[in-house]
Amino acid sequence: MLRRVALACAVLLTIVAAVLFTALNQQRFDVDVAIARFGVSSGLALIIAFAAGLLSGAVWRSRWIARLLAERGRLRNALRLAESRHPGQESPIDRS
Repeated sequence: MLRRVALACAVLLTIVAAVLFTALNQQRFDVDVAIARFGVSSGLALIIAFAAGLLSGAVWRSRWIARLLAERGRLRNALRLAESRHPGQESPIDRS
């Protein structure tokens, strides 16, 4: 419960900071993206760049975590296979 409240407060504080940052940086410039040109404020452009970096980092990390979980599954299967070949021995997992 406390974790959810803390997460909600952090998200709300981040949104308020982003709105304040955008409001204080009103300088406008053009952003040229391959097929289109957009006029945006500097604050909004920085927030979009930050969000894009955050999302790309999360995707990269999730792929890394997925590889770790797959390796963990392979190791567990190898352990079960090894235990089935030698049923008289106690596994390290059973000791704890």
